[in-house]
Amino acid sequence: MEPLRENFSHKHFILDGFNELGAVRPVLFIPFFIMFVVSLSANSLLLYVVITQRSLHSPMCILIAGMACVDLCPPLFFVPNMLLSFLFDWRGISLSGCLVQIYFVHLLGTFQSTLLLWMALDRYFAICTPLYYHERMALPGFLKFMIPLVIRNVFMITLVVSLARMLLFCSINVINHCFCEHMALVELACGSTAVNSLVGLLTIFLVPVTDFFFITASYVVIFSSVLRSGKSGIKALHTCVTHIVVMTVTLIIILVAFLSYRIRNGLPAPVRVFFSTMYLLFPSCFHPIIYGIRTTEIRQQILKTLSCCRFIQTEPCS
Repeated sequence: MEPLRENFSHKHFILDGFNELGAVRPVLFIPFFIMFVVSLSANSLLLYVVITQRSLHSPMCILIAGMACVDLCPPLFFVPNMLLSFLFDWRGISLSGCLVQIYFVHLLGTFQSTLLLWMALDRYFAICTPLYYHERMALPGFLKFMIPLVIRNVFMITLVVSLARMLLFCSINVINHCFCEHMALVELACGSTAVNSLVGLLTIFLVPVTDFFFITASYVVIFSSVLRSGKSGIKALHTCVTHIVVMTVTLIIILVAFLSYRIRNGLPAPVRVFFSTMYLLFPSCFHPIIYGIRTTEIRQQILKTLSCCRFIQTEPCS
C-alpha cells in the first residue's frame, strides 16, 4: 500500500482562504467586490481614453495604458471565483486550473514592477537627456530595454510553474488561500520543496527587487538633475515623489506577501492571505489614480469623456 500512496497525487483542491473568520467570511464579499469594480472601471476608462485620443499617444501615456492593461487582467483571473466562494462557498479548483491561475496571475504581476521601471526610464530620458528623448523612446530604440525584461519575466514564471507541476500532492488538498498562490500550493507537496522555494525567492529578487533597485537609481539621478535645475524642475520632482511613494508601498506589500510563505513568522493565516490578495488588488485600484488622473492631459480627457457620457447632447462631443 505504501508505494501506491507515494504515487498518489491530488488533482483537485479546496481554496480555504479566510476560513478562520467563520460566519463573518461572506461579509468580505462587499469590500472585495467594491475594489474589483473600482479596478475594472478605472482601468477600462483609462485604457479607453488613451486609445481613443490621438493627443495621448505619447510614450509616457502609452506606458500608462500598458500599466492599466496589466492592472486590469490579474483580478479577472481570481476575483470572480473568490467572490463566488464568499457568497456560495464554491471553493473547488482542479490542479490544471490552479497552475494556469498561478502562471497568469504571477506573470502579469511581474509586469507591474517592470512597467514601473519602463516609466522611470521614460522620466529619466525626458528630464536628464531631453535632446535624445524621442530617439531613445522610439520603438526601435526602446525595444532593447523591453525584450530582455519580457524574456526574464516569462522564463522565471514558466520555471516556477513547471517546477510546481512536477510535485506530488499526496497529503491534504486544502489550500489556505483565496486563489492559487505559488507557495500556498507548494507547501502542500510531499517530499522536499527546497528547489521550489529557492527558485521562488530567486524570482522575487530577479524581478520586483531588481526592478525597484533600478527604479530607485533612476530617480536618484532624476532628483539630482531636478534640484540642479531649480524652480523649473519642481513639477517633475512632485511627480517623481508621487511615483516613489506608490512604488514603495507596492514593494512592501509584494515582499510581505511573498516572504510570509517562505520565512518562519508568526503572522496569522488570514493576514498572510490578505497581503497576498492586496498585492494584486491594491495596484489595480490605485495605479489608475496616480498614473492617470494625476497626469494633466489624461485627467482633462477623462473629465471630457465623463461629461459627454453624463449629459445628453444633440451633437457628438469633440
